[in-house]
Amino acid sequence: MLSFNDIYGQEHIKDHLKRAIELDKVSHAYILSGEKYSGKEFIARIFAAALLCESEGEVPCGKCHSCRQALEDNNPDIIYVTHEKPNVISVDDIRTQINSDINIKPYAGKKKIYIVNEAEKMNQQAQNALLKTFEEPPEYAVIMLLTTNTQELLSTIISRAITLNMRPVSDDIIKGYLMREKKVPDYKADICVAFARGNLGKAAMLSENEEFDALRDSVINLLKHIKDMESWKISGAVKEMSEKKTQISDYLDIMLVWFRDVLLYKACKNSNNLIFTEELQYIKKVSEAMSYEDIEDVINQLEIARKRLDSNVNFDLTMELLLLNIQEKNR
Repeated sequence: MLSFNDIYGQEHIKDHLKRAIELDKVSHAYILSGEKYSGKEFIARIFAAALLCESEGEVPCGKCHSCRQALEDNNPDIIYVTHEKPNVISVDDIRTQINSDINIKPYAGKKKIYIVNEAEKMNQQAQNALLKTFEEPPEYAVIMLLTTNTQELLSTIISRAITLNMRPVSDDIIKGYLMREKKVPDYKADICVAFARGNLGKAAMLSENEEFDALRDSVINLLKHIKDMESWKISGAVKEMSEKKTQISDYLDIMLVWFRDVLLYKACKNSNNLIFTEELQYIKKVSEAMSYEDIEDVINQLEIARKRLDSNVNFDLTMELLLLNIQEKNR
């Protein structure tokens, strides 16, 4: 079912969109901006369903023919713009799927909604083509651009749309959602919340991701034994990481949470609020071996490594320096 009640932690967006429908002041263009997995497409689907709902009461009702079609992603008045090239939405994509279609009136509803996911991938020619439609849109048309980075959009596009920014969802809301809706046990919900950093969709994905569980165990095993590892073993660990570069952000997050647990235990001398409570014995040992300065330095080095990788600095060199630094601080 699609319902505004299913939107968690984005009250400002939910209230804005509901009010726009109630007051009949729906804009011709919206930009939903937020992290990957943060729920932008989910919100867009609910809004689109609400705009086309046949009910005169609460919308979307989830029961009418239009809502059922929206739920199954086959409502003819909701168009999901696609692109064949993985990293580019081309001018042909925009012209074919929006510009040449938008003057055709809605099939059945009062509105015709275009949802462009990964809108930051539109090249300049595509954005210029879309801009022409933005300037003189049909009354019934609503275009929703979903993006992780509004800076990639032309200022003229942004100025002609209403921008709604996704906000981090509170840990309590995410944990409650995981335990209630996903039936995730308490301890696992805490781990997912720690790594999600306010991203409910990412938390839900992690709760069902066996690969993440395996990655977490691998990283913790490395951190537990890094103190006594020889250099060739560290190089081997970096090689394994290099084969899974797509997971490196999670890799660094796991390390970061581990050392935050170490810092918290050193300061408080109890397991309250620790994430890796099952590793209390090792966390205690590490906290006793490292000074506050050492722990804070490692945490800083983790952030530096992340920035270096984002700037395309050599992967193997960055990670080997990081692990050697962690090893040195553990001794």
